[in-house]
Amino acid sequence: MDKKAEKTKRSSKRILIIIIIIIIILISIWANNTSFWVRDYNVSPKLLAHRGLAQTFSLENIKWDTNTAEIIYKPEHPYLENTIESMKVAFSYGADVVEFDIQLTKDNQLAVFHDFTLDYRTNGTGEVSGYTMEELKKLDVGYGYTADDGKTYPFRGKGIKLMPSIEEVFEEFPDKELLIHIKTYNLEIAQVLWDYLKHMEKERLLQITVYGPDEPIQYLRQQCDTLRVMSIANMKESFITYELIGWTGFIPNSIKNTELHLPLNYAKLLWGWPNKFLQRMDSVNTRVVIVNGEGGFSDGFDNEESLKKLPKNFSGYIWTNRIDKISELTKESK
Repeated sequence: MDKKAEKTKRSSKRILIIIIIIIIILISIWANNTSFWVRDYNVSPKLLAHRGLAQTFSLENIKWDTNTAEIIYKPEHPYLENTIESMKVAFSYGADVVEFDIQLTKDNQLAVFHDFTLDYRTNGTGEVSGYTMEELKKLDVGYGYTADDGKTYPFRGKGIKLMPSIEEVFEEFPDKELLIHIKTYNLEIAQVLWDYLKHMEKERLLQITVYGPDEPIQYLRQQCDTLRVMSIANMKESFITYELIGWTGFIPNSIKNTELHLPLNYAKLLWGWPNKFLQRMDSVNTRVVIVNGEGGFSDGFDNEESLKKLPKNFSGYIWTNRIDKISELTKESK
């Protein structure tokens, strides 16, 4: 065999070896991230009820400061968001977790309320921080709701004394999983919240998750590194880091003891999605909550059509604004 032929043969062998190595690497990555080995049949997703059972509205053209109380659909139930009754009925429908919002009052209590202004939803004016908890109790949290451009106000007069404090929520649901949304950016709200949380037993703290702006969340993380907390900055860091190295099975610290709110369209890109990924997150005390579609303003799994988008036998958490509808649909699909 001449030198040229031998050189060609050696080159072909090297190429073959490289191809084999690449194939082995790809098979290894697939085997390390496939959900085939961790399939869980005959399961239903866990349900996270956004603000309990609330009045809903069209999500088109919604912005952070939209007055959603004045654009609700025709009411199908009597419950108002962020009230004890709305949370009770959400749990009665089978919610695994209930989400609610908190703001700091004038007398350093934590009121359960969403909007940045009282003007939208109540008969009060200004911010929650301008009132004591006792004063907030006197307001009507159903005052501003209308489904017909102000012709009628179906909940006016029915929401007096319904704005709860966080203390009342903890007392009413001592053993339920709760997701607390910090609505203000100041550090003081996190300090007041921690005054409540620090007295809880370890088992109870495992049922509490907190999300919100970076500064308050960072403070809470410093107080307790096993409390599940989440901010937008933390979630972005977690997502990017995991995309870079998650194929190895390594779980970065930024993704431990947290909660990930992932739009379904992006979650599909994660290494190990769905079951392998969920298994990894469970192992580091991180809860995965899937939001519908692109993750627009509180876009939830609220009807049968939206549930069809989920992976088959999905066992993670899903965000819903209509726990009354979704609970039955998920049972039927089981």
